[in-house]
Amino acid sequence: MSFQIERAAPNQVDAICAIERKAVQMFRDHPAWPFYAALSIPPEMLQEAIQRGLVWVALVAESDDPVGFVWLDTEHGGDVIGIAEIDVLPAYSKRGIGAALLERACEWARSAGYRRVDLGTLADVPWNAPFYAKHGFVAVEKRDPRFAYARDRDHENGFPDALRVFMTRQLSPPAAHEWTIWPAPAKLNLFLRRIGEYEDGHDEWQSVVRLLDWSDEIRLRARGEDQIRLTCSDEKEHDLIVRAAALLRAHTDIHAGVDIEVEPRIPHHIGLGDESSVAATVLVGLNYLWKCGLDTNELVELGRALGNDVPVFVRGRSAWMTGAGDRIKSITLPKRWYVVLDSHANVSTGELFQATELTRIAPPATISSFASGETLENVFEPIVRERYPRVAAALDWLGSHGHARLSGSSGCVFLETTTPERAEAVVRRAPAEFTAWVAEGVGVSPLHRALSRHGATD
Repeated sequence: MSFQIERAAPNQVDAICAIERKAVQMFRDHPAWPFYAALSIPPEMLQEAIQRGLVWVALVAESDDPVGFVWLDTEHGGDVIGIAEIDVLPAYSKRGIGAALLERACEWARSAGYRRVDLGTLADVPWNAPFYAKHGFVAVEKRDPRFAYARDRDHENGFPDALRVFMTRQLSPPAAHEWTIWPAPAKLNLFLRRIGEYEDGHDEWQSVVRLLDWSDEIRLRARGEDQIRLTCSDEKEHDLIVRAAALLRAHTDIHAGVDIEVEPRIPHHIGLGDESSVAATVLVGLNYLWKCGLDTNELVELGRALGNDVPVFVRGRSAWMTGAGDRIKSITLPKRWYVVLDSHANVSTGELFQATELTRIAPPATISSFASGETLENVFEPIVRERYPRVAAALDWLGSHGHARLSGSSGCVFLETTTPERAEAVVRRAPAEFTAWVAEGVGVSPLHRALSRHGATD
């Protein structure tokens, strides 16, 4: 029987949950059965994991639905990642599907800079601990402080401690000729204010940019010959990526090449960073792989030549931005989750910047006025409301759940919440004409966390 492993898609959530419910039936005669019977995969958590690219499924020719899946968990932090769940339909067991899923997840983790994969399992079940042992996992002392988080989680969920065994597998760093994986994160403009106009006719802006734990995936592989090879479907992004790599190479006089692959996960039409973020990721990742030795400030200056938003992604911190996007000050923001809503309106950024209604110049905001909620407007929102009814409808619907805002000069609207549960509850109610996601605001960019995992200093 042939099968293939692919990244899970959002429309596979129900099928994945069904796999878990069928697989757990195999534990009916085990002492762990009461625990397994009482708990099931939270669909909202699974949906967010799929959105972040942390779930893979196994597909066979005779079935349109997945027959198995593996789900990675980044709760551990640092350079450690966990196996949250791995299941195969009982009818497809003993065919190598579980092994293939496990190896795909571990190989991705290795390429992404993780150095250890952890899991909790049952010692006395053949398809649990003995299965993992065949694939390089070793049992650890249950009171090992590295697994305190897992013991605490078991205690919270009521799992019997006597049944649990913890296992870990060490991962080697990618070799020089192997692929490495780097995130290109999304961002939100929490407000956007036009505060002046320069003599050359360019506007002076003010904004707070919040980085999100939601990213496109960039794969880089250094080459010995002087060639930049890119696989990317977006023509505009393609040009900027090649320019970023060529600019870094020319600036440092490095004689090397690179293979670049882009796996988009964020819909680019909603305007949450897209090509600027990808260009920043290429600069940061290649600076590491090519051993260029540039510090963040030097990379920021290169990024300015590629676009106004590139420097904030290079710095990897949420930022207070002023001027033409050229003055950036890192800002510490409270932990928040966001409902990100796609109105599916094709908003033209160029049209908005040329709008005759864009005449008002507001006084500069202060950090204290932003923190108090006084400064949260987007100068484009009245224009977008007037010209794009779908965005207006999205703002009105999301506004019924709190203070909905427009992000940047796009058709994307968002709502800030203090808990993921609140954001998930709003997403569940989203009308069919919109697409909604939950995204976590982060203090340190996923790109810089990846840089640290790969062994570079941040």
